[in-house]
Amino acid sequence: MWVVAKIKIKEIQIFKKELIEKFGREVSFYCPKITFTKNYKKEKKINKFILEGYIFCHHDSFKKDNIISEVQFIKGLQYFLKGYCENQNEIKKFIEYCKSFENEDGYLKPSFFNKMVKTKGQFISGPFTNMMFEIIERQKKKLKVLVGNVITTISDSTDYLYRPI
Repeated sequence: MWVVAKIKIKEIQIFKKELIEKFGREVSFYCPKITFTKNYKKEKKINKFILEGYIFCHHDSFKKDNIISEVQFIKGLQYFLKGYCENQNEIKKFIEYCKSFENEDGYLKPSFFNKMVKTKGQFISGPFTNMMFEIIERQKKKLKVLVGNVITTISDSTDYLYRPI
Protein backbone atom coordinates (compact mmCIF):
# COMPACT_ATOMS: atom_id res chain seq x y z
CA MET A 1 0.00 0.00 0.00
CA TRP A 2 1.22 3.50 -0.87
CA VAL A 3 1.38 6.35 1.66
CA VAL A 4 2.33 9.96 1.08
CA ALA A 5 4.79 11.47 3.53
CA LYS A 6 5.66 15.13 4.05
CA ILE A 7 9.37 15.16 4.82
CA LYS A 8 12.19 17.54 5.51
CA ILE A 9 13.92 17.61 2.11
CA LYS A 10 17.40 17.92 3.63
CA GLU A 11 16.78 14.77 5.66
CA ILE A 12 15.38 12.58 2.86
CA GLN A 13 18.21 10.03 3.08
CA ILE A 14 17.83 9.76 6.85
CA PHE A 15 14.06 9.29 6.45
CA LYS A 16 14.55 6.51 3.88
CA LYS A 17 17.18 4.79 6.03
CA GLU A 18 14.95 4.89 9.13
CA LEU A 19 11.96 3.47 7.23
CA ILE A 20 14.10 0.68 5.73
CA GLU A 21 15.46 -0.16 9.21
CA LYS A 22 11.89 -0.39 10.51
CA PHE A 23 10.31 -2.39 7.64
CA GLY A 24 13.22 -3.94 5.75
CA ARG A 25 14.41 -3.65 2.16
CA GLU A 26 10.90 -4.24 0.77
CA VAL A 27 10.04 -0.55 1.31
CA SER A 28 10.03 1.32 -1.98
CA PHE A 29 10.04 5.06 -2.53
CA TYR A 30 8.97 7.28 -5.38
CA CYS A 31 9.66 10.98 -5.67
CA PRO A 32 9.39 12.47 -9.18
CA LYS A 33 12.26 14.80 -10.01
CA ILE A 34 13.63 16.99 -12.77
CA THR A 35 17.14 17.98 -13.74
CA PHE A 36 18.31 21.13 -15.48
CA THR A 37 21.33 23.37 -15.74
CA LYS A 38 21.61 26.92 -14.46
CA ASN A 39 24.28 29.39 -15.42
CA TYR A 40 25.59 31.27 -12.43
CA LYS A 41 29.26 32.08 -12.85
CA LYS A 42 29.60 28.67 -14.43
CA GLU A 43 27.13 26.03 -15.53
CA LYS A 44 25.64 24.07 -12.63
CA LYS A 45 23.44 20.98 -12.82
CA ILE A 46 20.36 21.19 -10.57
CA ASN A 47 18.22 18.24 -9.45
CA LYS A 48 14.85 19.17 -7.99
CA PHE A 49 11.90 17.22 -6.60
CA ILE A 50 8.70 18.44 -8.24
CA LEU A 51 6.55 17.68 -5.20
CA GLU A 52 8.83 19.71 -2.95
CA GLY A 53 8.78 17.89 0.40
CA TYR A 54 6.46 14.98 -0.45
CA ILE A 55 7.49 11.39 -1.14
CA PHE A 56 5.51 8.22 -1.88
CA CYS A 57 6.36 5.17 0.23
CA HIS A 58 5.16 1.62 -0.43
CA HIS A 59 5.08 -1.39 1.86
CA ASP A 60 2.46 -4.06 2.59
CA SER A 61 2.51 -3.20 6.32
CA PHE A 62 0.94 0.20 5.62
CA LYS A 63 -2.41 -1.61 5.27
CA LYS A 64 -2.53 -1.92 9.06
CA ASP A 65 -4.12 1.11 10.75
CA ASN A 66 -1.76 1.27 13.72
CA ILE A 67 1.48 1.02 11.70
CA ILE A 68 1.47 4.70 10.70
CA SER A 69 1.18 5.79 14.33
CA GLU A 70 4.21 3.61 15.16
CA VAL A 71 6.45 5.43 12.67
CA GLN A 72 5.10 8.97 12.94
CA PHE A 73 8.17 10.16 14.86
CA ILE A 74 10.99 8.89 12.67
CA LYS A 75 13.72 11.34 11.81
CA GLY A 76 13.09 13.45 8.70
CA LEU A 77 9.31 12.94 8.72
CA GLN A 78 6.92 15.80 9.30
CA TYR A 79 3.70 13.80 8.86
CA PHE A 80 1.86 11.26 6.71
CA LEU A 81 -1.07 12.54 4.68
CA LYS A 82 -4.41 11.17 5.80
CA GLY A 83 -6.78 9.44 3.39
CA TYR A 84 -4.15 7.29 1.68
CA CYS A 85 -6.28 4.14 2.07
CA GLU A 86 -9.22 5.62 0.15
CA ASN A 87 -7.00 7.14 -2.55
CA GLN A 88 -4.82 4.17 -3.56
CA ASN A 89 -6.10 4.18 -7.16
CA GLU A 90 -5.35 7.90 -7.61
CA ILE A 91 -1.90 7.53 -6.07
CA LYS A 92 -1.07 4.59 -8.35
CA LYS A 93 -2.37 6.46 -11.43
CA PHE A 94 -0.27 9.53 -10.60
CA ILE A 95 2.88 7.45 -10.08
CA GLU A 96 2.29 5.56 -13.36
CA TYR A 97 1.65 8.88 -15.15
CA CYS A 98 4.91 10.33 -13.83
CA LYS A 99 6.87 7.19 -14.70
CA SER A 100 5.55 7.31 -18.27
CA PHE A 101 7.33 10.67 -18.68
CA GLU A 102 10.68 9.63 -17.18
CA ASN A 103 13.86 9.47 -19.22
CA GLU A 104 16.41 6.65 -18.92
CA ASP A 105 17.98 8.36 -15.86
CA GLY A 106 14.66 8.55 -13.97
CA TYR A 107 14.09 12.29 -14.42
CA LEU A 108 10.86 13.71 -15.80
CA LYS A 109 10.98 14.96 -19.38
CA PRO A 110 9.87 18.55 -20.10
CA SER A 111 6.77 17.22 -21.89
CA PHE A 112 5.43 16.14 -18.46
CA PHE A 113 4.43 19.74 -17.74
CA ASN A 114 2.89 20.38 -21.16
CA LYS A 115 -0.64 19.20 -20.29
CA MET A 116 -0.54 20.71 -16.81
CA VAL A 117 -0.01 24.25 -18.01
CA LYS A 118 -3.43 25.55 -19.03
CA THR A 119 -3.04 29.30 -19.61
CA LYS A 120 0.00 30.61 -17.73
CA GLY A 121 3.35 29.20 -16.70
CA GLN A 122 6.79 30.06 -15.42
CA PHE A 123 10.11 28.90 -16.85
CA ILE A 124 12.31 26.89 -14.51
CA SER A 125 15.30 26.63 -16.84
CA GLY A 126 16.69 28.10 -20.04
CA PRO A 127 17.20 31.70 -21.13
CA PHE A 128 13.82 32.79 -19.72
CA THR A 129 14.35 31.30 -16.23
CA ASN A 130 11.89 32.69 -13.66
CA MET A 131 9.96 34.59 -16.34
CA MET A 132 6.23 34.03 -16.71
CA PHE A 133 4.44 33.34 -19.97
CA GLU A 134 0.94 33.06 -21.39
CA ILE A 135 -0.08 30.36 -23.82
CA ILE A 136 -1.34 31.84 -27.07
CA GLU A 137 -1.80 28.63 -29.02
CA ARG A 138 -1.37 24.89 -28.49
CA GLN A 139 -0.04 22.94 -31.43
CA LYS A 140 0.68 19.22 -31.72
CA LYS A 141 4.24 19.18 -30.38
CA LYS A 142 4.80 22.79 -29.37
CA LEU A 143 3.33 25.76 -27.56
CA LYS A 144 3.19 29.30 -28.88
CA VAL A 145 3.70 31.59 -25.88
CA LEU A 146 3.95 35.25 -25.00
CA VAL A 147 6.91 36.13 -22.75
CA GLY A 148 6.68 39.81 -21.89
CA ASN A 149 6.24 41.37 -25.34
CA VAL A 150 7.97 38.52 -27.19
CA ILE A 151 6.11 35.71 -28.93
CA THR A 152 8.05 32.45 -29.12
CA THR A 153 7.44 28.72 -29.44
CA ILE A 154 8.42 25.96 -27.04
CA SER A 155 8.94 22.60 -28.67
CA ASP A 156 8.31 19.37 -26.75
CA SER A 157 11.80 18.26 -27.71
CA THR A 158 13.56 21.19 -25.99
CA ASP A 159 15.08 20.82 -22.55
CA TYR A 160 13.47 23.99 -21.19
CA LEU A 161 11.41 23.28 -18.13
CA TYR A 162 8.37 25.22 -17.01
CA ARG A 163 5.62 24.84 -14.47
CA PRO A 164 1.99 25.95 -14.25
CA ILE A 165 1.02 29.03 -12.30
